[in-house]
Amino acid sequence: MLADLKGFDEGEMEQWTLGLGLAPYRGRQVRSWLFRKLAGSFEEMTDLPLPLRSQLSREANVHHLSLVHRQDSSDGTRKYLFALHDGYGIESVLIPERDHLTICISSQAGCAMGCGFCLTGKQGLNRNLTPAEIVDQVIHVKRSMEAPDRLTNIVFMGMGEPLANYDSLLKAINNLVGETGMNFSHRKVTISTCGLVPAIRRLGQDVSVNLAVSLNATTNRTRDFLMPINRCYPLDELISACRDFPLPNRRMITFEYVLIRGINDTLDDASRLAALLRGLRAKINLIALNAQDDLEFTPPPMEQILRFQEKLVENHFTAIIRKSKGQDIHAACGQLSGKHLRS
Repeated sequence: MLADLKGFDEGEMEQWTLGLGLAPYRGRQVRSWLFRKLAGSFEEMTDLPLPLRSQLSREANVHHLSLVHRQDSSDGTRKYLFALHDGYGIESVLIPERDHLTICISSQAGCAMGCGFCLTGKQGLNRNLTPAEIVDQVIHVKRSMEAPDRLTNIVFMGMGEPLANYDSLLKAINNLVGETGMNFSHRKVTISTCGLVPAIRRLGQDVSVNLAVSLNATTNRTRDFLMPINRCYPLDELISACRDFPLPNRRMITFEYVLIRGINDTLDDASRLAALLRGLRAKINLIALNAQDDLEFTPPPMEQILRFQEKLVENHFTAIIRKSKGQDIHAACGQLSGKHLRS
């Protein structure tokens, strides 16, 4: 089997290069071409001798996702549907911000977590993505951009639970932020989780990135109903892991709270949320549920969302109502499905 170079970390690339009888600097050259210059083939690596390029092409693969479809929203959001080699589909979203661009990438094809408000969870888990498939979402999107330097932020909030694919996630992060990788700032990379407590604790020790927790409820009964993972790791265990998570400088943990009418949107919920997070360096993103035909839930009216926010602000929390972008192309929170590919 050909080596998958975008899936190698720096040490693996060096060992692979030495195994071919080459000097270690050749591996660094290849990594620079793949991750910094975004080369799509060995032929583009023009500072490598032609015989070496031919040798590498016999020994290794420059992995590519296959773009099936791209949709552009009226608000500037772009959604990319990629086909994997085995026919499964994943989606990535490029999101315009005030002064930069953010890419939302997937870590799995499908998802096993079964959250009741998420379309990805409706299809179940097909498989984990490889490190190369994770990183190549960023590479492909950057290659398609007129001004790729505007892409500064990466959020693992696409399809799948990132911490359920931990080893591939960690290797992908190292290739995204490392100086010999794509050189994104670790302060600009955010991992979102539904609450895998052991992996949260491990992540805090293994790498410095931002943590976002999909919370969505203030009692175990409600969270059990919305998010089955809570039956394994209930709220007290989850919040304890968040309190122990290392937060350098002035960083905070982001708590994502999808507001669902009649389920988790009362002022009592807001008061419990404030009590639950008291003492944490936390900010709260309030997200109105994206109503969809396949879901039984509906969002609260805006007046209720504003009252919920006001209660949190009264309790001295930063609470931001997040506007869902890309709704007209089904690219907003919880809407990714990869549904056009293999069933």
